Amino acid sequence: MALEVIGAGWGRTGTESLKEALELLGFGRCYHMFELGKRTRQVPEWKKLFRGERPDYDELFRGFRSAVDFPASIFYRQLAGEFPDAKVVLTVRDPEAWWKSASSTILKGAPPGLRLTARAFGMFSPNLRGIPMLVDMLEDDIYGSFLEGRERDAEHMKARFAAWNDEVQRTIPRERLLVFDVKEGWGPLCAFLGRPIPNTPFPRKNGGDGFAERTRTSSLMREFWRGADA
Repeated sequence: MALEVIGAGWGRTGTESLKEALELLGFGRCYHMFELGKRTRQVPEWKKLFRGERPDYDELFRGFRSAVDFPASIFYRQLAGEFPDAKVVLTVRDPEAWWKSASSTILKGAPPGLRLTARAFGMFSPNLRGIPMLVDMLEDDIYGSFLEGRERDAEHMKARFAAWNDEVQRTIPRERLLVFDVKEGWGPLCAFLGRPIPNTPFPRKNGGDGFAERTRTSSLMREFWRGADA
């Protein structure tokens, strides 16, 4: 199944809202970081991309017609080349507002003890057996390599965030790209994708105040937190 929409925006730019919006617009299931919690067998394919190799795209996106958030957005160029008919949506946000949100959520890293706890609970739950490998990818490839191990450096990260948005706009042809602030709602997105505006409010998901609870109930962390709270 070919991807029809590729999200190039970093996490904490409204990617979960975009995910739900795309699904409401009829683009089927949308791949998001949280999906990896249910598909840890795919981590080796993502690792190939981090090494500059070609993965099994059928394995990565079987059943999905769009992909947003990390790790997919990191490889927007490769995905745009693999799926030449797909459109690209770059979700954007003011760098200062992005840093304030990201530094208290996704850039805090994995919860302490996650790897050891996942291994322990993995003895009883098949759903957790691939989590240590996923945590390794997050820490080594996303935080360590992509973010250069400087995810707690405010000025560096704000500059990297702004430079990324500029790079995407230089790389993807204008007719194939939508630069989108989710605060704009349905109008620009529907016009770009050629879809009528739904008779429902634009999704507002994963706000900063609710991120911890969203994470606690995500497919990636649910069993970890259930065990930790026991």
